Amino acid sequence: MSIEAPSLSQADLHERLLDIACAAGEAILAVYRQQGDINVQHKSDDSPVTQADLAAHKIICQRLNELSPEIPILSEEAEMPAFEERQSWPYYWLIDPLDGTKEFIRRNDEFTVNIALIHQHRPVLGLVHAPVLDISYLGNQLAEQPRAMKYTRQGTGNIRQEAIQCRQQILGDPLSVVGSRRHGADALDALLERLQQDFQSCELLSMGSSLKLCLIAEGKAQLYPRLAPTCEWDTAAAQAVVEAAGGQVLNPDFSPLRYNHKDSLLNPDFYVVGDPRLDWASLLRD
Repeated sequence: MSIEAPSLSQADLHERLLDIACAAGEAILAVYRQQGDINVQHKSDDSPVTQADLAAHKIICQRLNELSPEIPILSEEAEMPAFEERQSWPYYWLIDPLDGTKEFIRRNDEFTVNIALIHQHRPVLGLVHAPVLDISYLGNQLAEQPRAMKYTRQGTGNIRQEAIQCRQQILGDPLSVVGSRRHGADALDALLERLQQDFQSCELLSMGSSLKLCLIAEGKAQLYPRLAPTCEWDTAAAQAVVEAAGGQVLNPDFSPLRYNHKDSLLNPDFYVVGDPRLDWASLLRD
């Protein structure tokens, strides 16, 4: 039997994903707001995991199974299916129940719930929810016309919805670059120094988790060079938002970043760009 995308109207699909992400966010906040240090364990790769990661994972998987029982789920907090099995999936959900666990542990508010639908190696639908900030980003390329939206909660039950898009960038104008506080700082500094030759100035914005990509999608930054390791669940949902907003997420060879095409789920270094018209290959190569 072939697997199809969820058979819901686009509006219903958006609403269901928002509900799922917000429910996971509430479970995360219940742990986040407890007094004292957050209890942290470490997985086999030494990455941290908390009670909040596991609670969000359980909620998301249960609700996605209710939404689309025929579509497999790949989660950071679950046993990884062998590539021989998952390479045959035409659609699957790819989730990071708590992206930015280190930000969560340090209680700096910049962590997210990431839910993506992957089709033929591409993220075609993505929802990024920041529980503390109470904002969500959604990118949908299942419809004829791609849509990127931002949802901001304003008081009880009142949600502001707005369309977002990447911003055009003119060579020589100031360039806004978003980067990680913790990863690849030396390589990023060297890249910024090179870019100073082509842009009037380079302003660096620091941000945690997949919110960095979302800044590109809503036009607040134009470039995110990721020059340190990530996994596919870290990027898929936000890549769907960026691409629906008109931007690109590119491999080091400047081809699109793709998913589930190899045994490892590690991403290569990548670049997120807001204005694909620029010759980023010439600008970013050594």
